[in-house]
Amino acid sequence: MSPRVTPRSSHLRLTGVTDHAFSGDERRAVYRAITERRDMRRFVPDEQVPEDVLSRILAAAHAAPSVGLMQPWRFIRITDTQLRRDIHGLVDEERQHTAAALGDRGDDFLALKVEGILDCAELFVVALRDGRSVHVFGRRTLPQMDLASVACAIQNMWLAARTEGIGMGWVSIFDPRRLAGLLEMPDGADPVAVICLGPVPQFPDRPVLELDQWAFGRPVAEFVTENRWE
Repeated sequence: MSPRVTPRSSHLRLTGVTDHAFSGDERRAVYRAITERRDMRRFVPDEQVPEDVLSRILAAAHAAPSVGLMQPWRFIRITDTQLRRDIHGLVDEERQHTAAALGDRGDDFLALKVEGILDCAELFVVALRDGRSVHVFGRRTLPQMDLASVACAIQNMWLAARTEGIGMGWVSIFDPRRLAGLLEMPDGADPVAVICLGPVPQFPDRPVLELDQWAFGRPVAEFVTENRWE
């Protein structure tokens, strides 16, 4: 029998289990940020993210857990207009390659809006830093935990942006070696994400890829088992 799971809801009745629990309103706010987080592609042009808001979002990312406390992330803020266009060019080129690799779904993919690089208020590249091989704690058998740590930082960034009313999109459609070269990264540093940040017209009530009928999320009960893989 699979373990019981709690259904997703924005109207949860929350009772603290221990004295360390947040208040009911605080917990509802946390769960709301999680359930209303969206991967955004459409941004309001010519609107900016205030510097204090951007600082809070980056501080939230930096507060993420990391294996062996190695903090393997680097955040590169892109403020040069031509560099932004060059990054967009890399993404658009990979978009064509991805469409070709998708075969029969290639045309459907090309119809999707998959990034907002030229429209968003702020653009970042998040990367794994160089020199990671010296960090063995937690990585001897699972070296990819550095990447998992960066993913945690990006998720923190996403949730913080949502609480601030700022949209965020994670773009992974690019050739990492070419992007690393474009940004003059040292050997051993690897770009993981192009991050679009900025005010958005709205936050949809469902994931954008569901609205575009590309894919549909499945309930958590399908992903939870007990004692063994079923």
